[in-house]
Amino acid sequence: MKKIAYLFAGQGSQYVGMGKDLYDHSPSAREIFALADGELGYSLSSLCFEGPQEELDKTENTQPAILAVSIAAYQALSAEGIVPAVVAGLSLGEYSALVCSGVLDFAEAVKLVQKRGRFMQEAVPQGVGGMAAILGLETAKVEKACQGAQGVGVVQVANYNCPGQVVISGETQALELAAAKAKELGAKRVIPLPVSGPFHTELLKPAAARLAQELATLELEEPRIPVIANVTADYFKDAAEIRDLLPKQVMSPVKWEMTIRKMLAAGVDTFIEIGPGNALRGFVKKIERQANLLNVEDTESLAKTIDFLNK
Repeated sequence: MKKIAYLFAGQGSQYVGMGKDLYDHSPSAREIFALADGELGYSLSSLCFEGPQEELDKTENTQPAILAVSIAAYQALSAEGIVPAVVAGLSLGEYSALVCSGVLDFAEAVKLVQKRGRFMQEAVPQGVGGMAAILGLETAKVEKACQGAQGVGVVQVANYNCPGQVVISGETQALELAAAKAKELGAKRVIPLPVSGPFHTELLKPAAARLAQELATLELEEPRIPVIANVTADYFKDAAEIRDLLPKQVMSPVKWEMTIRKMLAAGVDTFIEIGPGNALRGFVKKIERQANLLNVEDTESLAKTIDFLNK
C-alpha cells in the first residue's frame, strides 16, 4: 500500500496555457476556474490559458492563477477517489494545501492570495531587492555567506529547497555581496530568480501585518488532512496556529527540505506534485532517490498518475 503526499506548486512555476487541458476535459476543474473568475471579477482563466506572460507574471495575478490551476488539478485527482496521507505546499503552495485539507474555502482562498500577492508587491518597492538560487554549496556555507553580507543590508536564506539548492533573498547590494561570497566559498552557480522582491525576509513585515488583518476576518476550519507548515516544518496543530503562522510565512524561510524529510520519516513513499511545473519533484529526488515521483497538471499526467496508483 503506497503512502501518498501531495505537494503544491509555488510562485515561479506559472506559464501561459497552464490549466487549459484540465478545463477542457474535467467538469470539476472547470467549476474551479468559473468560481475563480466570479470571485475575482475578471477572467483569471483567460489569463492562465492565453496570457500575456507579463500580466501572468505580476505577483497579484500569479498567486491566484497558480492556486486555481493547482486546485483544478487536485479536484480532477480527487474525482478518482485518491486521498493523501499528508500535504504541503511551497510558499504560495501552502494555500493550495490548506484548501485541499479543508481549512480554507477555495472562494475565500483565491481572493486572499490575490491580496497576499499585492501586499508582497507593495511591501518593498520594485528594484529594492530580489532573490537568487545558490547551487552546489552546503547549506551552512550559504548561511555564512549571508552573515558576511549583512553589514551592507538585509539578506538571508529564503528557501531550504534541497541539498545543493538554497535560495537567498534580500536588498540588492547585500544580495549581490552574499552571492559573491557564496561563489568564493565554492558555489557552482548563482542564478538570480525572476521575482519582483526579496520575499521570505524581514523586509516583508508590512505584508505580514496586512495579511494577519485579512486572516482575522476569515473562518478557518480544522485540517481534515495533516498539513506540514513551511515556517516550522512540522504539522499545523489547529486553525489557531494556521492563523498565526500564515502571516509569518511571507517573512520567514521556507523549510522545504525539512518538510520532505518529515514526510519520509512518516513513511511516505509516493509524492504527487499538483499544479504547474516540476520543481518540487526535482527537490524530492535530491533528498530521496528511491521515492515514487508523479504529477498532475493536465489530463495526460493525471492518467499516468492514476495508472501508477492502481497498479
